[in-house]
Amino acid sequence: MIEIENLHKSFDGKQVLNGINLSINTGETMAIIGSSGCGKSVLIKHIVGLLSPDKGTVKVEGRIIDKLSPKELYEIRKKFGFLFQGSALFDSMTVEENVALPLVENKSIISEKEIENIVAEKLELVGLQGTQKLKPAGLSGGMKKRAALARALITVPEYILYDEPTTGLDPIMSNNIDNLIKDLSEKLNVTSVVVTHDMYSVKNVASSVAMIYEGKIYFNGKPKDLLNSKDQVIIDFIARTCV
Repeated sequence: MIEIENLHKSFDGKQVLNGINLSINTGETMAIIGSSGCGKSVLIKHIVGLLSPDKGTVKVEGRIIDKLSPKELYEIRKKFGFLFQGSALFDSMTVEENVALPLVENKSIISEKEIENIVAEKLELVGLQGTQKLKPAGLSGGMKKRAALARALITVPEYILYDEPTTGLDPIMSNNIDNLIKDLSEKLNVTSVVVTHDMYSVKNVASSVAMIYEGKIYFNGKPKDLLNSKDQVIIDFIARTCV
């Protein structure tokens, strides 16, 4: 379980998170939504210790993330896969080298041949078999997302964090990525957190949804309850994102 309690964070005097309280249960797929700049990405960066709170706590499996030693944080990060908004592939590396990077950087004791086989397995899982020797420049936007997702899966994570996974993709490719997230959640039984402004993604993949508004959790519940809400703030948000 991931537990976030009274989380505050500001940048240059601007309050972004203003007392976030949220629990993400093992095995669920939670979508985190909200207007641009509301702190969605800031929130998930706290979960893996990329940012430290000004106040409050983030616990993963009962351990307070910002109180861990560098070694302990390193170990707990191995439980996470992170799909960055812009995919964050290295242009100078092949797809195979990009996907294998976490195993190489973690100084895995497995052989090069075993790494090669694991990479092939993960690429097949995301529908990119046969792309190992391509460079990112040779991939479409959707293929880059899939390659980045294969990299996120390479260490067999228990948690996967998705930062705007469908941004910049056309509706058909967005739907394909949504289906992939849903399939992986079911096949691998991972806990997934999907930061998105895409209400279609919320409907397609989420078992629960939390909406950030004015630095706090404004709504926390099922997607159908969000979509059927009579609350004007929620209605206005959905209207803006579904244009």
